[in-house]
Amino acid sequence: MQSVLTDSLEKVLGDRPPRPAELIGGAHASGFLGERLSVQLAVRIDDASAPVPLRVQLRGALAARARVHAVRRVPVSTPAPPDPDAHYLVTAPGAYPDLLEPLAGDSTTVSPGRWEALWVDVLPMDEADAGDHALTLALVGEDDRPLAEHTVRLQVHPHRLPPLEITNTHWLHAESLSTYYDVEVFSERHWELIRACLASAREMDVNSVLTPTWTPPLDTAVDHRRPTVQLVGIREVDGAYSFDFTRLDRWLRMCRELGIVSLEIAHLFTQWGARATPAIRVDTPDGPEDRFGWHVPATSPTYRRLLEALIPALRAHLDAHWDGQVLWHLSDEPGEDHIEDYQAAREQVADLLEGAQIVDALSSLEFAEQGLVPTPIVASDHVGPFLDAGRRPWVYYCVSQNREVANRYIALPSVRNRVLGRQLFAFDAPGFLHWGYNFWWTQFSLAPLDPFEDTCAGGAFYGGDAFAVYPGPDGTPWPSIRHRVFAQAMADHRALTWLGELTDVPSAKALVDEGGTLTYSSFSYDVGEHLRARRAVDERILAALG
Repeated sequence: MQSVLTDSLEKVLGDRPPRPAELIGGAHASGFLGERLSVQLAVRIDDASAPVPLRVQLRGALAARARVHAVRRVPVSTPAPPDPDAHYLVTAPGAYPDLLEPLAGDSTTVSPGRWEALWVDVLPMDEADAGDHALTLALVGEDDRPLAEHTVRLQVHPHRLPPLEITNTHWLHAESLSTYYDVEVFSERHWELIRACLASAREMDVNSVLTPTWTPPLDTAVDHRRPTVQLVGIREVDGAYSFDFTRLDRWLRMCRELGIVSLEIAHLFTQWGARATPAIRVDTPDGPEDRFGWHVPATSPTYRRLLEALIPALRAHLDAHWDGQVLWHLSDEPGEDHIEDYQAAREQVADLLEGAQIVDALSSLEFAEQGLVPTPIVASDHVGPFLDAGRRPWVYYCVSQNREVANRYIALPSVRNRVLGRQLFAFDAPGFLHWGYNFWWTQFSLAPLDPFEDTCAGGAFYGGDAFAVYPGPDGTPWPSIRHRVFAQAMADHRALTWLGELTDVPSAKALVDEGGTLTYSSFSYDVGEHLRARRAVDERILAALG
């Protein structure tokens, strides 16, 4: 057996030995209490014809805080665009490392003939966990035969990072959960699945959640309907609307218990132009009716009549039952050719949303300059004109941001995922949005899929764009490498923000501006540089705290 200890920013592709982990400040990984520290152990066995069983043994003061996952390859049919930039790790279809499968006890298997990896998370929680630690990581074969042993040097600082100050949202899709696990929407089992999924999102420092007040009109083909997931009960009798917020209140309690501080109300109009209404179900004396959807224009007087009753009632209820931020969406990703339609839709609700915070993902500065979107969320490859105009917008990326900028595709190096934290800090972005935390569908929601078998939404999106977690067999989401690395990006942002508060913001920014060359589309791919910069931030924090 060959084995190499490596860091969490390496992707062990299998065909070559990974980069060995660097000791930085005497540690392979370091951080604060409550911050997950991760390393990998890459192994290769050549003298076998079948998967080799192994047992993993951990020893040391932090062994009880450690959890081991097997890094599993997943099929990626569409890893990269036809004209990828030079930084993609792979561009051909294949099976690549992404899934972090929890070990059953201490046992796992390793496929022979290629480099495989184990992912080790250590989560220090108490003050007693602070200090310098040695974690022994040993691999044992059949008959207790020792195969490899490595010492992981860890350093835990005796403080906790402050909470993330920016808004971080990755849209949770409740209908993915009910469909994949084949459970009734908002049954007790569905609520358990939603809670587990949202709890896993919190591990990625997600602090805002898209709330299905009505079924979100996202990534749905024209004239097609997703499964209905509508928290707000809407009833009409003799022309008068009434509302039941019982399910919404349960959602609010769950969010509050998990530490969510921001709610996003489902979009009031359809995606890519705001031309139609979302799929909204109304209960009547004759039974439930799918009254709104693609068949009803955005400017319909019938829809306006509903909104005149619904929006004030919903706003009043949230004012009384929710202490956090409330964000309202009109339509997702309108383009310049949709300005008229977007404006018409906005006029439907402008008076009803007076004083509310409206945020929408878009890329055209024209929307902001016309005052149509007070808080634009801008694609990372279109931020330049906003910055030049003196604006500091939210940022998002998805499948279209596939050249040079940060993203989380399976085929990209992990540093391109993690760098986002320093970018958002350097450019004063108030928030970040990603559309797919657990979108387990083909494009346009035309058919459900098994994310263990299809990571590309039927081939439409680059591998990993549509989701960050996999559906574990017991209903607990299984993380991906990308999930863990994005959490590290947010920890970087929290550390930089704290340093800026303890000292001054320009000094904090100077530690990550890469000699003044850092932009959203230009950054270093040097993993050592990135890790050393984070170490320098931590050392400055500790010095400032005395």
